Amino acid sequence: MSNAYLNWFTSDPQFPFFIQYGGHDTDTELHHHVDFTELVIVLNGTATHIVNTEEFFVKKGNVFVINGVTPHAYKDPHDFKICNIMFRSQMLNTAGPDLRISNGYQALFVLEPFYRNIHAYQSKLSLSIPSLEYVSSLISDMIKEYHDRMQGYQTMLVSRFMELVVYLSRQYDKQENGVDSSMMHLANAVSYIEDHYLKPLSLEEIAEQSNISVRHLNRIFRSFYQISPISYQHRLRLERACTLLTTTSLTITEISHECGYNDSNYFTRQFTRNFGLSPKAYRQQRG
Repeated sequence: MSNAYLNWFTSDPQFPFFIQYGGHDTDTELHHHVDFTELVIVLNGTATHIVNTEEFFVKKGNVFVINGVTPHAYKDPHDFKICNIMFRSQMLNTAGPDLRISNGYQALFVLEPFYRNIHAYQSKLSLSIPSLEYVSSLISDMIKEYHDRMQGYQTMLVSRFMELVVYLSRQYDKQENGVDSSMMHLANAVSYIEDHYLKPLSLEEIAEQSNISVRHLNRIFRSFYQISPISYQHRLRLERACTLLTTTSLTITEISHECGYNDSNYFTRQFTRNFGLSPKAYRQQRG
């Protein structure tokens, strides 16, 4: 198995992004991406997609994301044409909170890439012909922008890329067949927590919103995050606290309330346990 690096495709360290049309006439070598994530849109034809040791049939209209640690390859291509978009995962950090709470976004860009690396997982987005035509047009504009490199092209590409991410996430939300039910239940749970993490939440409430039992919620959540749903809620609160500590002059008590904690002492204990520093020490260190 070989390694692939983003600087093989682009040498611009200030803009770690690459887009191209790709065509495979022969089998490709099993490889993994050392320092980038790849979004693949199948524009034409068919092939067998090898992921780890599993094989899956892919065809025109399929869309999937391969993260950096997942080995993959193609074999038996037939008139196979794809678009490869290679990017650092941090690029998705520009997504707004309204997108991060989208079920389709969580499933396609966060959960599916992880699950592919730990066990066989066939779920993928399948675009309709009209949807694929829209995506193809957007891709064509992005590739032209990438090659022309006119002033502001990086800003334009980031904007178009996020437009593509939003569109694909919406299409995933609409897709009913061929999607693993546990994946969508988990996406529902994550989306609900991220939309309400500053409010008091119970496992029962999260499970009800995800249309599953509390037991099943805990099981699928731990299989992905290795923590409970409530611990995930605390993580989001504490990440918000880190931002407020370094960007505002709010007191520790005010920050604890802003992050959903009525008891500032409890907030301080949670923060210290997670980061190894008290909120005050964290502010002093990062200030």
